[in-house]
Amino acid sequence: MSADQSQVAALRPAAGAFDAIAGIFDARFAPWQSVAAQRRAVRRSLTQNFAPHSHILELGGGTGDDAAWLAAQGHDVVLTDASPAMVAMAREKLAPLGARAEVAAAEDLEHFALRHFETGGKRFDGAFSNFAPLNCVEDLKPVGRGLARLLHPGAAAMLMLFGTFCPGEFLTETIRGRPRAALRRLKRGPAPARLAKREFTVVYHRRADLVHALAPWFVLEQVLGVGVFVPPSAAEPWISGHPHLLRVLERLDGLAAGVLAPLGDHVLYRFRRTDIPAP
Repeated sequence: MSADQSQVAALRPAAGAFDAIAGIFDARFAPWQSVAAQRRAVRRSLTQNFAPHSHILELGGGTGDDAAWLAAQGHDVVLTDASPAMVAMAREKLAPLGARAEVAAAEDLEHFALRHFETGGKRFDGAFSNFAPLNCVEDLKPVGRGLARLLHPGAAAMLMLFGTFCPGEFLTETIRGRPRAALRRLKRGPAPARLAKREFTVVYHRRADLVHALAPWFVLEQVLGVGVFVPPSAAEPWISGHPHLLRVLERLDGLAAGVLAPLGDHVLYRFRRTDIPAP
């Protein structure tokens, strides 16, 4: 049994759900233009914050679209994800680009760091997480400790999580007659979620929770809203059928990303690694 196969039996519920849809994940989400618009916003920030030819770690990278894009820009990328099936797909995309993908849950980042250094790995120049895999993690403190071990002092950690109140989702779900879904982000603590007929939980972490989990090894420098006007995936496929409207909303997002950051479908946090020694 391979190392990846041995981890399948011990998958956490969220990882099991995403493992189950790995084969159709790209086909399902790639056509959605709201997702593409939000991804463009994140990639602009990554370009601004990662120096050329950086050694970059991705948390919860899924099938590897963002890691492949960064690798094509000349970065040395290591993708991690809790789903072995997702990692297998990512490896197919990344191998021709010289990038790597490994099975590692964000909760187990400290163990990943131990393995990484034992096999001659070097510290990373930056880290990022796109489209909210950290919302599947109930306790973010191990993530903070793991990142502290893995990143150089001065390195940027770009972490995107779900916003805790998204007017676009509230409006969409209310119109569809799903009031519980419209208010779900207001819930404190684990909230039920379902994907591929599999049950798991998500946590809509507040800004203060994230800052506390990463202290004292990281300081928060910037907060940007992603999907303030661009609607969430709950508006698909309708919004993809209105490309002119979406372009207008995307331009508005660029103008409002800072001042209206808390209202984003997602919120992108830029943290900076301090020189405080890792635990």
